[in-house]
Amino acid sequence: MMNGGGRRRIVLITGVGKGLGRALALELAHRGHTIIGCSRSQDNLNSLQSQLSFSSSNHLLLNADVSSNENVQEMARVVMDNRSVPDIIGTINKNNKIWEVPPEDFDAVMDTNVKGTANVLRHFIPLMIAAKKMEAVIVNMSSGWGRSGAALVSPYCASKWAIEGLSKSVAKEVPEGIAVVALNPGVINTDMLASCFGPSALLYQQPQAWALKAATMILNLTPADNGASLTV
Repeated sequence: MMNGGGRRRIVLITGVGKGLGRALALELAHRGHTIIGCSRSQDNLNSLQSQLSFSSSNHLLLNADVSSNENVQEMARVVMDNRSVPDIIGTINKNNKIWEVPPEDFDAVMDTNVKGTANVLRHFIPLMIAAKKMEAVIVNMSSGWGRSGAALVSPYCASKWAIEGLSKSVAKEVPEGIAVVALNPGVINTDMLASCFGPSALLYQQPQAWALKAATMILNLTPADNGASLTV
């Protein structure tokens, strides 16, 4: 996401169709920022567009799969005239011991969480550099499970550990004035948490409550945070 004082920003968020991505998009739009978002579900995009109707900003919602390099390349072409920085929202596999996880489930988690993040970085960092956008911050969504391990979610843990390493490495590659951070959102009552915790997921905060804190934190990040692993 773009940072820069109290000015209005154009914010690119992947995975705006549901969960944390949707909640964050709505919160930032309520604060006057312009949203560029993508999702694989056109129905989810349509309903989000209706929810954004309160805003006078010209939001852009695109049907795209970040695990496809071609999809992200086309998305970058569409928004190349906008100053945009990505925030990545991931997915989780069905809970199982690693030897019981079907190969296609493992691949789906890696394709979205790791390759999807890399695809967005590949196509949007050059746009930021070409536009000489300094004081920009790229927020890669990590997890507490990207810094520890948990049974039955090893593909997800592996993908988020990868996000931590990818973020720290790319932070050393970007030019001065651009920051790359890994952000652990904390524990939120999402579909992902419900799949792990069952009914007890209801004891944790809702995405809307999380977005209030997350938006403030993200908007106040600066290039000085480059390479950091942060938690909301």
